[in-house]
Amino acid sequence: MFRAEEFPSLLVGLEVSDDAAVYKINDEIAVIQTLDFFPPVVDDPYDYGAIAAANAMSDVYAMGGEAVLALNICGFPPDLPSEIVAEILRGGAEKVAEAGGILAGGHTLDDKEPKYGLAVMGFVHPDRVLTKAGARPGDALVLTKPLGVGIITTALKGGVADPGHVEAAVESMKKLNRLAARLMQRVGVNACTDITGFALLGHAQEVAEKSGVRIRFYLEKLPFLEGAKGYAENWLFPGGSCRNQEHYAPHVHFASDIPEDMQMLLYTPETSGGLLIAVPFEKLEELTNLFAADGQEHWTIGEVMEGEGIEVV
Repeated sequence: MFRAEEFPSLLVGLEVSDDAAVYKINDEIAVIQTLDFFPPVVDDPYDYGAIAAANAMSDVYAMGGEAVLALNICGFPPDLPSEIVAEILRGGAEKVAEAGGILAGGHTLDDKEPKYGLAVMGFVHPDRVLTKAGARPGDALVLTKPLGVGIITTALKGGVADPGHVEAAVESMKKLNRLAARLMQRVGVNACTDITGFALLGHAQEVAEKSGVRIRFYLEKLPFLEGAKGYAENWLFPGGSCRNQEHYAPHVHFASDIPEDMQMLLYTPETSGGLLIAVPFEKLEELTNLFAADGQEHWTIGEVMEGEGIEVV
């Protein structure tokens, strides 16, 4: 049976269930190890490959590291045209290259539905590993990408999405969290996670639980991609929204004037979402100034308080 005390070099593993595993090599280098893959979320095979790669590398950035090495994880139908497979792999390879990493092979098997992603190795200084467990009362909460890609891609699958909304969602999902990770490490922040399948509220609850704090979001400060609220009003939610709601609702309190469609939107899964950063209030201005100077999108959306759970006001 796994026992953390038997592996002192394993800085982050099963017992804390964070964004990725972290293993200390020496006093200067720790390895971040993660993997992620999923079926297509968009129609274009190149974009699908790039989004899947950006999403897989995001866990490394959420822990404050740099992606250095990746392997493909592929499941493709035998009759899928080779040119489509090539475009998926090209999208992933070019995104890894953009991250400054090396794509060094991988593994492929037959599957009824296409699936693609990466196993990723990253580096971080052992003393600068960021986890979900470091948030402290008084911290400000900063988000680095707008919300809404999950409901927009669901509308796309239903054939009712505006092409402009889809284009913006694709660009958001393809954007790496690398710059945001570098800048937050320059400032020094307390905790970080990326917003993906468990949605804003689910991932925030993980931070709240592991840090022993309460998180407050301000609805009017939350950024959304254009079209997301409209699709929510038309109730075009994926099944994952209901699953997230069922699991996390006991920990979430909404103000009485927040409509149900907006509540569900905050439970809706994201793909390759932004970083949610808990930064000491006295460092907030420095962080946001750095973000602004380097063109990194950011929104201050809430705060960390004493207590437990999540509240949206």
